[in-house]
Amino acid sequence: MTESSRAARARITIRQQLPLLAALVVLWMLLWGSITPLTIVTGVVIALAVTRAFYLPAVELSGRFDPFWFAVFVGRVLVEMAVASFQVALLAIGPRSRHRSALVKVDLTTRSDFILTGTALAVSLVPGSVVVEVDRASTVLYVHTLSVRTEAEVEKARAHVLGLERDLLRAWGSRAEWEAVRS
Repeated sequence: MTESSRAARARITIRQQLPLLAALVVLWMLLWGSITPLTIVTGVVIALAVTRAFYLPAVELSGRFDPFWFAVFVGRVLVEMAVASFQVALLAIGPRSRHRSALVKVDLTTRSDFILTGTALAVSLVPGSVVVEVDRASTVLYVHTLSVRTEAEVEKARAHVLGLERDLLRAWGSRAEWEAVRS
């Protein structure tokens, strides 16, 4: 391990890792299917061992969370999942005409890894679209979208992804990021 990576690792406090540690303990309890003192204690031990053995950089959060807009975001994704499920089913059972799809490049506004990941997950949860590549350095998503025939439909797909990013920024992004996409 180099000196710079040791210094970077030393700067990450337990407080910064608490969300990750808590998620790992919950995952451990789900894997065991029980919530007992033993699974909690072993989960904490395993979580600490994993975070020390497999270093991950700290995810920088904005420190802002709006539960109302997060509920709106989750509701939007759930509605889109239901509607898209029927649309994809109709494509699958419909006439066997040649369906066209597109790979759409979407330049996101945010530089946050957290918002980038959340947007990519939301896009991939909706049937008919899947993120095939993420360019983290320039925050670009490459999204495969079904049933796209025209340039207008490509722009509609791009606008859909940017709309999901905007809604997630409204719920969880920094004020500066929200102001940047607000218009």
